[in-house]
Amino acid sequence: MKSLEESIVYSMDGSEIKIYPFLTYILQDLWEIGTNPEVIIELIRNNANNYSMLKILDLGCGKGAVSINLSKEFKCRCYGFDAVKEFLEEAKNRAKEHNVDHLCQFEVDDIRKRVSTLSQFDFIILGSIGPVFGNYFSTCSILSRCLKPNGILIIDDGYRKDEDYNANIPTKGVILQQISKAGMILIDELINKKEDIISSNNHILEKIAKRCNELINKHPNKRSFFENYITKQKEENYLLETKIVCSVMAFRKK
Repeated sequence: MKSLEESIVYSMDGSEIKIYPFLTYILQDLWEIGTNPEVIIELIRNNANNYSMLKILDLGCGKGAVSINLSKEFKCRCYGFDAVKEFLEEAKNRAKEHNVDHLCQFEVDDIRKRVSTLSQFDFIILGSIGPVFGNYFSTCSILSRCLKPNGILIIDDGYRKDEDYNANIPTKGVILQQISKAGMILIDELINKKEDIISSNNHILEKIAKRCNELINKHPNKRSFFENYITKQKEENYLLETKIVCSVMAFRKK
């Protein structure tokens, strides 16, 4: 298992553990770090009713954008866990600003360990945090135990378009095989539009590059790994815009 710091860096599209102490500074201008809350709202609206009674688990919740928007929209309870203390401090402040602090509960923890104590959720959300729990078989096997019998697991991720491109990124067929082996089925899917992906990528890259360049001025001896982080973001953006189907999928137990 990766260290907690390595897991966080990887989920933020980094490749060097040295960047970890600077992540909160680099990402300070971004609230919606990964998943678009509107997409999650649409999936929940499509697959649930009695919204105010929902109990939702947001794993790797970052600064709370998804949980806060869900609570605003549905008046439901959301429980967010993340390992970055500074992110959760902002999440709590924003929940107060949006008048949903009575509905949102945020806690600092290693989600890989904490899930063993969590159960009976209507929805679990993994929003653009990568394979923290392993492949889809492992992820579904672990998290299905945290769901109610008819609960739904939502994963914001992607799969490769080209069968011959980068075997480390699964095809949709491989994903479906793995979730079936774990006792789950795909019940809904929303695919992000390319123009929306490009717009979001450009916005995020602009903010990240600005803060990385500030850090280069402050720490010239660390120039290389700040520049490498920018380069890694550009590479990730290229993949998302050309090679990957950016998809938000909803799974339920068979």
